[in-house]
Parts: sequence; structure tokens; C-alpha cells
Amino acid sequence: MTGAVPTYQPMLATPWPSPFEDPDWRFEIKWDGVRALVYVDGDDVKVMSRRGNDATSRYPELAGIRLPGPAVLDGEIVALDAGGRPSFELLQARMNLHGHDRIAAAVGQVPVSLVVYDLLHLDEPLIDLPWTERRARLENLDLPAPCAPSEVVADSGPLWEFVQSRDLEGIVAKRAASLYRSGARSPDWRKVANWKHVKAVVGGYLPGEGGRSDSFASLVVGLHTDAGLRWVGQVGTGFDERSLQLIRAALDEMAVDRSPFIPDELPPGAVWVAPQLVAAIRYKEVTSAGRLRAPTFKGFTGDLPADVRWETEFERVEDTPMVEDPPPSSV
Repeated sequence: MTGAVPTYQPMLATPWPSPFEDPDWRFEIKWDGVRALVYVDGDDVKVMSRRGNDATSRYPELAGIRLPGPAVLDGEIVALDAGGRPSFELLQARMNLHGHDRIAAAVGQVPVSLVVYDLLHLDEPLIDLPWTERRARLENLDLPAPCAPSEVVADSGPLWEFVQSRDLEGIVAKRAASLYRSGARSPDWRKVANWKHVKAVVGGYLPGEGGRSDSFASLVVGLHTDAGLRWVGQVGTGFDERSLQLIRAALDEMAVDRSPFIPDELPPGAVWVAPQLVAAIRYKEVTSAGRLRAPTFKGFTGDLPADVRWETEFERVEDTPMVEDPPPSSV
């Protein structure tokens, strides 16, 4: 970069419990991908993650973006499955790759796109303009493939029905007059989740049977509290055959004799492991006993296990509805 473009941080949305209608708001799909700010200055393109890490080399497809002036795009890097749905599982194959040859091979196997939903800079800073003006300038850009602006609607009802019918992540509502608050979580943006997400520490697994007899049935996961690691449930879906084998091999290296969890009605027959892995999990809701309902494994994160705590993980989704405990088989 030449220094002509300031540095920004992503504006974050506030969790909201349900869809709503308001003529002063606009609505779009909540994409299941990786947030990115893309800086473009002539032939120079830089892709920065939500945490401010340089991810440019991992997504060479975006290196060809050319715009009429120095610009900053805010959007989501997504990988689409065969049905055209965003797939975080597929994107995992791209997120942590290193090495030119491995990345080049992955580009052909799991191509990515950039869904652009805001324009922070174009020749000059735009963040103090209302969303409607930034959006108009974004739509006037001739964005090259694999970039495309997000679709925005004025009525949330049909969009929410579409999200539910396609089992997508949710919707994001934006106040039409909102300014862009760099690095802030603002009430002017609201996210309504069809699915919720949490990070949890792996403390054990349940041995598999039948087709999974040589891997595992589910991971036993928890969150740290002042009292210790609190069990929040088991995760048995979201794995493919390769990941089952690889994860089981890693778990075997981490086996310990005693449970890392604080005393609870832990699942019988579990094999305990040192709490060193952090899993990203998608789920529907939390039961009144603090168990994840309908959890699905999404991948592993680079977070430190000690940082994955009950109060911080569920503070991010404090609108999560609490329900009466379902039968144990469905937790």
C-alpha cells in the first residue's frame, strides 16, 4: 500500500432475538464465511482478517481486484457447495493453508468468492456517510469476479423465510442512516441468527460403533468457568470420514486418565483427553441445564483453551433462548 488508504476495523452487529420490520432499516443474508477488509490501491491488494491479520496469500483469487481509485471493501469470503449454499466446512480447507503450491492446488478444489456489503473508502473516507450513500457508491462500482455486492431488501419477512428454507445462518439488519463505526459493535447493525455459534474446549470423546468403530461417536466439550471446565454437551455431527480419522489420531495422543471437567452427570463411557483443542460449534439453543441443543462441528480454531470461557462465549449470544431440557438422546 502507498499509505493513501487509512486502516479500518470491521464494524460489528449486535445480536437480536428475532426478525422485525421497520421502514428505516434494510436487510441482507448473514453469510457463513470469513469476515475480511480488502484494501485496493492500484495493483496492490491486501486482504485483512477481522483480527487484523494479513490473509492475502491465502486467497490469490482476490489479487486481481482493480477499482477506479484507492478503496476498502468490507465483506465475507465464502466457499459455495454444489447447491450454491455457503459452506464453512469447505472454507476450512482454505483458511489456514500455507505454502504456494498447497494454496494453488486448493484454489482449484475450493474456490472462494467475496460478498461485499460495505464500501469504507473510495478515493476518500466514506465511513461518516450514511449507509444509504455508501451502499449507492458500492452498487455503482464495477466489481470484478469473484466479487459481488450482497443483495439488500426492505422487507425482512420473505428473506427470513428464504434463510430458513435454505438452512442459512441468519440475516443482518442495518439502519439506513447508520454511519460506519470502525471497530465498534453498534446497535445500528443487528444480527438475527437462524443458527448460533460458540467455541468450546474438547475434553474427551465417546467411542464410536459400527461405521465409526475406528474413530469416535462424538466429542465431549465444555467451557471454562472460575470453578473449572464446565461440560456443555457432545458434538457428533459435522465430520467427514477423513476428519474423523485425523481427529481420532490427535485425540489418542492427548489421552489422560482423569476427566478434565468439574463434577457433573458426564456421559458414561467417555475417553478423556487433555483440554488442548478448541472447536467451533453451530447450535440451535442452550437448555436450562446449560447444554447445547442440536450442535454441529464446524472446525477447530486457533484460540487458547484458557480463553474459551462460559461468560465470554455466551455473553456474545446473550439473547440465546433457554429451553427446558429435551430427552438426553437429543441433546
